Amino acid sequence: MKNKNLVALVEGAVMVALATVLCFIRLIRFPWGGSVTLLSMLPITVYSIRRGVKWGLLAAFVFSLVQFIQGVMDGLFSWGLTGLMLIACILFDYIVAFTVLGLAGIFGNKSFPKMVAGTVLAIFLRYVSHVISGAAVWHSIGNIWEAFYTENEWLYSIVYNGVYMGVELILTVAVTVLLLKLPQTKQLIVPKD
Repeated sequence: MKNKNLVALVEGAVMVALATVLCFIRLIRFPWGGSVTLLSMLPITVYSIRRGVKWGLLAAFVFSLVQFIQGVMDGLFSWGLTGLMLIACILFDYIVAFTVLGLAGIFGNKSFPKMVAGTVLAIFLRYVSHVISGAAVWHSIGNIWEAFYTENEWLYSIVYNGVYMGVELILTVAVTVLLLKLPQTKQLIVPKD
């Protein structure tokens, strides 16, 4: 039992490290936060599918802390947010947003549609978290994205976050489907009982 836990823990650490490296490969970077990365969510979602929600949430939470540290290094505290806004930002843009990726394995790993549905759900929940933060925290900065202007902070947040998260969702799900369809990689993701 201890050996299985150690293997799962090491796998989780490797997946967090891989996800972190992939975060630095940004295909598109938005001016006010958010970017399209080279499949940075994939290692966490695959790990959750492989090991289950308990392990997935643990790895995703560690990943959220790494993302928060990266956000601090990128100047999170230089935005002049109030204390309450900063707490909301930390929760909804980092802790909640990245921890929910650990829910990708919520439907188990025995059915292809359920594994894909779990991945979609996890990424969608991350999107919802960013939308809440965008409307509650970042609206105070105003409509700063020149490509889209509206007085409605919720609509603005839905569209702004939807653009990059939509691309991330499509890329991650497409590669997840590919990995689960190939027998060689499916054997690595779905353990034999």
